[in-house]
Amino acid sequence: MTPRLSVTARTAGPGVLPPLRPIPLGGTGPEDVVVDHEGRVITGVADGRILRVRPRSPARVEQIARTGGRPLGLEVLPDGRLLVCDAERGLLRVTPETDSGTSAGSLPSSSAGRVEVLVDRVAGEPLTFCSNAAAAADGTVYFTASSRRFGLHEWLGDLMEQTATGRLLRLPPGGGEPEVLLDDLDFANGVVLAEDESWVAVAETGAYRLTRLWLSGPRAGQRDTLVENLPGFPDNLSRGADGTVWIALAGPRQRPLDWLRRAPASARRAAWRAARPLPIRPRPVARVLGIGPGGRVRHDLRRRRAGYRMVTSVCEHDGMLIMGSLLEKGIVVCELPGRA
Repeated sequence: MTPRLSVTARTAGPGVLPPLRPIPLGGTGPEDVVVDHEGRVITGVADGRILRVRPRSPARVEQIARTGGRPLGLEVLPDGRLLVCDAERGLLRVTPETDSGTSAGSLPSSSAGRVEVLVDRVAGEPLTFCSNAAAAADGTVYFTASSRRFGLHEWLGDLMEQTATGRLLRLPPGGGEPEVLLDDLDFANGVVLAEDESWVAVAETGAYRLTRLWLSGPRAGQRDTLVENLPGFPDNLSRGADGTVWIALAGPRQRPLDWLRRAPASARRAAWRAARPLPIRPRPVARVLGIGPGGRVRHDLRRRRAGYRMVTSVCEHDGMLIMGSLLEKGIVVCELPGRA
């Protein structure tokens, strides 16, 4: 059994995240960011649009599809199509519209991108709160559903009540019935595959950890913990060119929520009823972690008063880190610091 890693026990302290350059999108909530085969950033916003962004200055933004729901996690497939986890419609496959020839920063008013529903039910139950996905080389898709009780707009309720109804699912190549691989996850979120696809890891946001399921080798079928005791709420995951697993921390740990984890279920439910009508005010702190496949911390980068709230995704490309947020009106980019 691989020993569990506590980030706080292995990290002397966070380094400084370089200054963030904002790229406005004309939409709110670019929850996930990925990079396509031509180096363009793909993201989705709250009104259902899927956008393609050329991040180098001057930035250019194009609409390439509209899901008709609320896109969250994204994955670029080898043929250029996209997997889209839509919180309202399920797991989708999107064929992007080709380059539209629009000028820098402009957004076409419509899109011809084709949208197919791959999964909207699991064992006869509607798939709600589809969150993130990763595709294997053979076409197998691993994806998460964060909660079976709460939807996207009440995500805080799931964290406070600790319903542990999140799931990691697998869709075989060519489609078919999805299989539940892991159940009872504490707000299942980001998904990432090892470089050799020997394991898949899922972020359990409410438990401050990454849970790993071995897919091949002598431990195939076994579940363990890749990293635990994270200093914040892990959200989407991505893999860098050298195998680094990047973890977006949507916010720092908070003592009231840590206390609730030890409280009776009745107290957790009462706390959510009291908090439900209140506005959510995330701190303007940006923090991301990069860990090696064996658990060693390679990067721990934080920027206080970043002017960018609730970093829900991070990916590495061409010497840059690109970040998205569930709440902000654009993405941000910064230089990737040297390795520790």
